[in-house]
Amino acid sequence: MLSLIAVCIIVVAILAFQYSKPPEQNEIIPRENAIPQSAVKVTPETDTYPPILHSSEWMNPVPLSSLINTAGAEDSAFIVPDGNTLYFFFTPNASIPPEKQLLDKVTGIYVSTRQNGTWSVAERVFLQDPGKLALDGAAFVQDTTMWFASAREGYTGVRLFTAKFQNGKWMDWQYAGDKLNEEYEVGEMHVSADGNAMYFHSARTGGKGELDIWVTRQINGEWQKPENIEAVNTDGNEGWPFLTQDENELWFTRTYQGSPAIYRSKKVNGTWQEPELIISQFAGEPSLDNEGNIYFTHHFFRDGKMIEADIYIARKKQG
Repeated sequence: MLSLIAVCIIVVAILAFQYSKPPEQNEIIPRENAIPQSAVKVTPETDTYPPILHSSEWMNPVPLSSLINTAGAEDSAFIVPDGNTLYFFFTPNASIPPEKQLLDKVTGIYVSTRQNGTWSVAERVFLQDPGKLALDGAAFVQDTTMWFASAREGYTGVRLFTAKFQNGKWMDWQYAGDKLNEEYEVGEMHVSADGNAMYFHSARTGGKGELDIWVTRQINGEWQKPENIEAVNTDGNEGWPFLTQDENELWFTRTYQGSPAIYRSKKVNGTWQEPELIISQFAGEPSLDNEGNIYFTHHFFRDGKMIEADIYIARKKQG
């Protein structure tokens, strides 16, 4: 299953820019105000297909605070290693087309911080100049650098960009270049802790089929030809990779019994091992903090249609 940003963003650049002029300044609008009044919040008690845990290492998954999750769709979570800052993609209505998401003034990347165990009200992260259109998502943050996917004015299709955190906000967004975007066809990605390896999913030629996970390594400031991570790939879809700080665990999403599921591969003596199923049933896009807690997207389906999505956590058992 593709994340909301991955599903819809592809057509944005073709369709959206003809619909309306963008605002002249970045307006801060509470995202709850954009959620349809008819929206009904799904809870674990009313969830038709709850996530299923397949490992004894973690506690059963539960949704995050209502300050994170709403009756809209929260997706593509990224937790920073210390576990105190969470980035995610939000759109108020999963059923609306991308050209409306682009103009609803709330769809995009959000961030929440945790203090004394409590998450703050999530705030919009603006990554475009006022008066210019962009639909951003799939954030990955390392220190003061953010990588993100975007469909925006001046570019065709979905492109990978970077931004820098300076003076308390994200700025200086830059196109990540044709090598990554066109030659290597980088999709959602994760950079190793030392900054020298980028794991990503792509349907580029030379893989095993559909989406595969690849790695490109940086030597003397240049990203090298991608290598296929054959040990974790099949003729189906493997994507949305996450690499632990010690680079010994590769987490990703794969289809299991008809819906997305979270898998883990361990590295032993420098070799990736056969992946193991960790969480199934509409669970995907894993992101872990340094304590081993798993943050992931859970999509709610009813009558064959996705109605919303939340960010869940499976806490690592201690001791």
